[in-house]
Amino acid sequence: MAKHKEEKTNVMRTLEQKKIPYTAYTYPHEEGVPVDGASVARSLGQDPAAVFKTLVARGASNGIYVFVVPVEESLDLKKAAKAVGEKSIAMVHVSEINGLTGYVRGGCSPVGMKKLYPTVFHASALEHEIIMVSAGKIGWQVALAPQALMDLVRGKAVDIIVG
Repeated sequence: MAKHKEEKTNVMRTLEQKKIPYTAYTYPHEEGVPVDGASVARSLGQDPAAVFKTLVARGASNGIYVFVVPVEESLDLKKAAKAVGEKSIAMVHVSEINGLTGYVRGGCSPVGMKKLYPTVFHASALEHEIIMVSAGKIGWQVALAPQALMDLVRGKAVDIIVG
């Protein structure tokens, strides 16, 4: 009789390989229906300020950057450009996300992208003991210590949101 194997995403496998403690969560979703982070936070009973979305942008130099911000906040493109030393940045088109990261829109995680892009977290991440990010698949999230996550992806914390 085959043993039932617990489903794991690449993000979870990477965190385990690097011995970074995390807690996995799943949430209900409909296939093909866009997911918004605030709804995910509510469905998991989490404070939206501690649930972060992963955004991918391209700089004027054509470099790719990753920004991780609270789900109810908006990325300030000027602050983000300054944080990565670019003249300007623009969000990449949704059709490019999979090719650049290996993830789909709504399931993009700062962990385990095809390449380790320069990654900037909003400074508020460090105000939380635990933050939640996508586990790399729609319907899955991981909760972990923000500093451990930043260390893993060589990220830095800067004020990059509108306001």
